[in-house]
Amino acid sequence: MSQCCRHQHQHPERQPQAHSSSPLPTAGAGGEARLSRVRIQQMDCPTEEALIRSRLEGMPGVFALEFNLLQRVLGIQHGPGALEGILQAIRELGFTPQLESDSRPELPEDAPQRNWQLALAGLAALLAEALHFAGRWPEWTVAGLALAAILICGLGTYRKGWVALKNRNLNINALMSIAVTGALLIGEWPEAAMVMVLFVIAERIEARSLERARRAIRGLLALTPERASVQQADGAWRDVALAEVPIGARVRVRPGERIGLDGEVLEGRSSVDQAPITGESLPVEKGVGDLLFAGTINQSGELEYRVTALANDSTLARIIHSVEEAQGAKAPTQRFVDRFARIYTPTVFVLALLVALLPPLFGGAWLDWLYRALVLLVVACPCALVISTPVTIVSGLAAAARHGLLIKGGVYLESGGRLDVLALDKTGTITHGRPAQTDFVLLAGDAALSRAVAASLAARSDHPVSLALACQAEAEAIALLPVRAFAALPGRGCRGEVEGRLYHLGNHRLVEDLGLCSAELEARLEALERQGKSVVLLCAEGQVLALFAVADTLKPTSRAALAELHALGIRSLMLSGDNPHTAESIGRQVGIDETRGNLLPADKLAAIEALQAQGLVVGMVGDGINDAPALARADIGYAMGAAGSDSAIETADVAVMDDDLRKLATFVRLSRATARILRQNIALALGVKGLFLAVAVAGEATLWMAVFADMGVSLLVVFNGLRLLRR
Repeated sequence: MSQCCRHQHQHPERQPQAHSSSPLPTAGAGGEARLSRVRIQQMDCPTEEALIRSRLEGMPGVFALEFNLLQRVLGIQHGPGALEGILQAIRELGFTPQLESDSRPELPEDAPQRNWQLALAGLAALLAEALHFAGRWPEWTVAGLALAAILICGLGTYRKGWVALKNRNLNINALMSIAVTGALLIGEWPEAAMVMVLFVIAERIEARSLERARRAIRGLLALTPERASVQQADGAWRDVALAEVPIGARVRVRPGERIGLDGEVLEGRSSVDQAPITGESLPVEKGVGDLLFAGTINQSGELEYRVTALANDSTLARIIHSVEEAQGAKAPTQRFVDRFARIYTPTVFVLALLVALLPPLFGGAWLDWLYRALVLLVVACPCALVISTPVTIVSGLAAAARHGLLIKGGVYLESGGRLDVLALDKTGTITHGRPAQTDFVLLAGDAALSRAVAASLAARSDHPVSLALACQAEAEAIALLPVRAFAALPGRGCRGEVEGRLYHLGNHRLVEDLGLCSAELEARLEALERQGKSVVLLCAEGQVLALFAVADTLKPTSRAALAELHALGIRSLMLSGDNPHTAESIGRQVGIDETRGNLLPADKLAAIEALQAQGLVVGMVGDGINDAPALARADIGYAMGAAGSDSAIETADVAVMDDDLRKLATFVRLSRATARILRQNIALALGVKGLFLAVAVAGEATLWMAVFADMGVSLLVVFNGLRLLRR
């Protein structure tokens, strides 16, 4: 297939990027800042985040902290020489920090839990409860069983609680330690044991639930094989680790194998399943010159390709890196929840103190009010509220990635459902971005000869319209004829002799120069041009033999995509640099609400700003450099066909990995579902907390009920957020 007939995203070869301890611009007074990424296996809850933040913030040499709880990674901006002190401070909190290497690490699995210990502790707590209820056994027996249950499963909670209290941090471990100790001091032995066992069980369940969200990202890392078959200097083939394969190497991939590295096909033809990268449901045919993406699956034939990007800089690696960064960027709801939690916990703690101290001063039973205060302490932890937002956001980001949508942060995932207007570029977005022959009209002579002559002349020209005619001839297997005395006619067309006869192939102006225009021909040309088509005519010996119409054709999904967007209540606007006739014709065909033509990049930017000035939330869809200002200014910028495009993946708010415009409606629906689940989780967490606070103050709640209320609602919001993974 000739180059004119192949449409693909070409990009320069890329250089690898390190992911840890990379120099950053100067920050603070300490000179050059560096970014180190530290993996902390024990850090998977806002409880640990708050503890680490309170310890590290304000330390000399620490400029900024970025937490990624679901990946258990802490990003630290620090000054030279400060890293070892920071790591030691983390160790003093009871954590085990591991500095990430420059190569992308495998995400660790959770450490195996000792479930037999938990089962033994649960049995001891149940026996203590049963013996206490029977009332026939000595109190020391009940107390011994209760203490045994607490020692078997609760020492970890006490250790974490003590570290938190030393650092003046009221996290759930500190609150549970105080509550269980208080219950023991007032003689509530069985209840203290049951509370600790229930708390540890709930923590285990929550950890397993969060692991499901982690697996969604770990699944991306598993898309590439560990090794590739690489041709050596002597021509032999050898399996080489992906990290060792250089740019320019020749790699072979057999049918059924996953493609390990980005590359360009050098030999062979095959169909490739690109769903992991672009979300396309059908395999894509690949031949010489076509791009391959790491993580996709070769299906039918053997391919040999030239590597165009290192393993840690492939399109897939960039997707993973972008998703990881998006997890660390907090959405508006998440920022609100974090601010609320910082106020909520101390407030409830003070309320618990007042409940324990004030009523007894006015004649209340001291032990009764102390017990109520202990119940309030268990309810005081905002874990359910805080964990609900990152789990929901990450589940939405992972679901989007599986659909070929790369969303660069929770703020865009959350706000995408509020779009009022979506502005779209025409060329390469609604249309294919390359001319194709749409019409052939024979006016005189033989049709087959006219097609062959036109194709033969067009094949000698590099004009886009000529390329469209040549590609059509190649597709129809029209044999080209020898051309003599070929000459280009700038601004008009070309001419040449075929089989001893002089032919002209050109535009309307060329026909007028030849004196062959007529009223009937003018009418035909005007009708086609009003449809947004460019017309070339074949002339010979004083007559027009045929006309060919060429146009930038619609993508097959454009019409359905606009219908879906309109059904979601989003108004559409086309911003095109083409002439108004062409823009209006395309707009009518796909059902655009409003079209504007003859726009320069500055005009597109002004159009976006004018809509925003009306208080509207505006999205912009484009694929070219001329769309960059409008894409940057819009509330959400969408880059089309981003697979293989470094700039699109790095700069777009939302990158649509293939050219399917229907993915925009998918994004809006996912965004609205995410916002809906966030609201549900916040209402559920606050509602249950508020209700239980009232019940606790009224004296109608017990400690084990408080654990159910706290950890139970945590599990509910986690499970609710994970529902997005099924979309």
